[in-house]
Amino acid sequence: MMVEEQLVVLQLAGETYGIDISCVQEIIRMQPVTRVPRTPQFVEGVINLRGRIIPVIDLRKRFGLPLAEATGSSRIMVVEVGAVVVGLIVDSVSEVLRLPQENIEPTPPIVSGVDTAYLRGVGKWNDRLVILLDVAKVLRESEYRELMAEQGSFEKAV
Repeated sequence: MMVEEQLVVLQLAGETYGIDISCVQEIIRMQPVTRVPRTPQFVEGVINLRGRIIPVIDLRKRFGLPLAEATGSSRIMVVEVGAVVVGLIVDSVSEVLRLPQENIEPTPPIVSGVDTAYLRGVGKWNDRLVILLDVAKVLRESEYRELMAEQGSFEKAV
């Protein structure tokens, strides 16, 4: 039996990335983000999603990629990582694909200028490469704790 992974495919700075669909709660249109003082630079701020306050991370900033203005196709992917729900700002979301595990290889040393610590491999899909993001590594343990501790001040900010 062929083992497959289901991935949500997104674009960021001209590259194609995939996130395991089981981490993704929902994908929403870009919306105003409330800045919160004293948060890490890559934390854009927070949004109020149906009464839940969610920190929003700009993946371009997090990965040290060139910054870009949000466009009509920009999205916030709401993902669950451990006990934390965060929004990830991405350039666009294109599809959900099923990728056979045999098409996934370890991350090569140099890929797309993104620190390989954030990646869990590269998938081949037709004639495209999909860089597999490890959502759990987008934040370090200490940063998660910081965000959890900040949850109270996030709620005051909104």
